[in-house]
Parts: sequence; C-alpha cells; structure tokens
Amino acid sequence: MKYVGKCRKQSDLALNPVVIRQHKELQEKKIMTIEQLKALPKAELHCHLDGSLSREFMERQLGRRVQQEELSVSDDCTSLAEYLEKFSLPGQCIMDEKGLEAAGYDVLRTMSQENVRYAEIRFAPLLSETSGMNCRAVIEAVLKGLERGRADFGTEFGVITCAMRHHSQEDNSRMIKTAREYLGYGVCAADLAGAEAAYPMAQFMELFQNTRKLEMPFTLHAGECGSVQNIVDAVKAGAGRIGHGIAMRGHYNIQKELADRGIGIEMCPISNLQTKAVNSPSEYPIREFLNTGLKVSINTDNRTVSNTSLTKELQFIQNTYGIQEEEIRLMMKNAVDTAFATDEVKARLYSELGIKG
Repeated sequence: MKYVGKCRKQSDLALNPVVIRQHKELQEKKIMTIEQLKALPKAELHCHLDGSLSREFMERQLGRRVQQEELSVSDDCTSLAEYLEKFSLPGQCIMDEKGLEAAGYDVLRTMSQENVRYAEIRFAPLLSETSGMNCRAVIEAVLKGLERGRADFGTEFGVITCAMRHHSQEDNSRMIKTAREYLGYGVCAADLAGAEAAYPMAQFMELFQNTRKLEMPFTLHAGECGSVQNIVDAVKAGAGRIGHGIAMRGHYNIQKELADRGIGIEMCPISNLQTKAVNSPSEYPIREFLNTGLKVSINTDNRTVSNTSLTKELQFIQNTYGIQEEEIRLMMKNAVDTAFATDEVKARLYSELGIKG
C-alpha cells in the first residue's frame, strides 16, 4: 500500500498543471539541461594552458596540498590585477620539460570529461624558457603531453603560441619563427597576449606582418580591456580571429565588417566578468554580437583560475542571456568554422558535432 501511495503522488506530480506548464516553457524556449550541455560534443578555441591546470596536477608538481582559493578567484573578484595573481602558482609547475608534458596531458584530460572534441590550447613558450630549456624544447614538451592526451582521451588539439606584449620584438619574433617550424605538427597558430592597455596593437603591426609573411595563422587578444582601435589594427594585421573583442560593443560598422569577413570572435563570458572587462552581465555584448551575425564562439579562457568549464559557460549564457539550443549549436559550428584546423579535422568535427559544414 505504501508503494501504491507513492506511485499516486508521483502521478499527481506529473499531472500537476504547474509542472506541465514549466516543462512546456522549457521545450518552447529550447533550453538545454546541464546534463545535455555536458554531453554535447564541444569545440573550444580560447584556453590558456597555465590558467587551466587542475588542482591534482599542481599538488603533484608542488608536492603539497593546494587550497582552492590559491588557484581560483572568487565570485566577487574586483580587478584584472587580482585575477592575474592566480597565475603565479601554475607558472611554477611548468618550468621544466616533465612539468610541461604533464600539463599538456592534464588539460586534455579535464576537457575530455565534458566531451570537448577539439581544443586549441595556448601558452607563451618564452615564459617557461630557462638557461637549460630553450623555446624549441618548451614547445616539444607541451606537444608530447598533448599527443599522449589525444591518444588516451580522443580529444583533437592544436597549439597556439603566444607572443607577450611586454617582451621585446626580437624575442617575440624568435619565438614565432621557432613555432612556425611545428606548424602542421601540433602547432596551429600564434597569438599576442599581455597588458593590452599598456601595449596597444599599433606597437605590434610589424611583428604580425612578418608573421603573416611566414604563412603562420594568428589570432590576437584585442578589445578585452583596450580600445576598439586595437581590434581594427588586429584585423588590419591579418588576424583570423579576435580574442574577446568586447570593445566592439556599440560599434556596429566594425561588427558588420568582421561579420562579413568571417572573422571569429572568441568570447569568454565568466572571465570577462571576473576581470571587470565589463562591469555587469547586462553590459556583456554576446546577444548584440550574435544579432549582428558575428562568428561568436564560447570559451573558458582559464578553466582553473575562473573555476569554470565550457559546460558552465554555456549554462551561464543560457540562463543570463536567453541563449537557446540552436544558438549554442551555431556557436559550436562557428568554433569549427574558424578553427585553425585542417579540412580533414574539420570534416570529422562537423560529423561529431552533428552539424553541416
């Protein structure tokens, strides 16, 4: 009798008009559940290696327990400066070949747990260079770890090597020329990262004009916390994608130009809110960019520092901006469309993601 009573309650609940209405509203809005988002085959284009290393990895490397607050910012992070403090610890873990290889493996392991099928991992080789380990050795160590991760977890990858704004043009040029030797052998592109406001894009036009001559594809951090001119200059230099790009907000003529040219926009919502690149969620231009037809992709930026995942990012934009299932799938297609991957890899990804190329 107790069992029958329980069945009646469940039946009553199922027939409850409030429950039925809520279920119908979810269907009409085409909202994906957290389980569906996690299971969705995904592609990520903007993920920094040092900001995405797991707690387990760092505890092994450091030989001690690590508290979560040492690794990740809190929800009330107040500034970019506070955010950047969290990179000190992971930086210590990737100063030798063993650590770099393990780091590459670790990040693909984490991504595979939420069905990321393709990832472009970026890092700055010169930040790990030492007297006993040159730029070439740094790149090869990361590639070795990523190749091992691909074999074990099935996640395809490409490496983006970052020039740093505070480094000399000579050092950045040396790094890009070295990375170019690995293009097609794990490395897929170059990037420019660092303090955008202090070092505007105009100072790096020659560097990336030369990169273009090397036939090295590149994405560029631009418009994250600087002016929209940095985006204009990045496109002029030949960038295939823009990292963040939120300074385009309200500049519809620039948005239309980039949309017409098919330039990818790597958006990282949770990170941008934490660093105060925008002051509030209402200022974040994802809906504006989608409406303009920009090739927006959603990314984590720094999985560990931001305490995020691609699943969490998708859930956030769905709940905050009313992003619907077809738009999520469109942004996954955008990611594959603008990925620095071979046609063969893209064809496989289109198939895995269930989308038409």
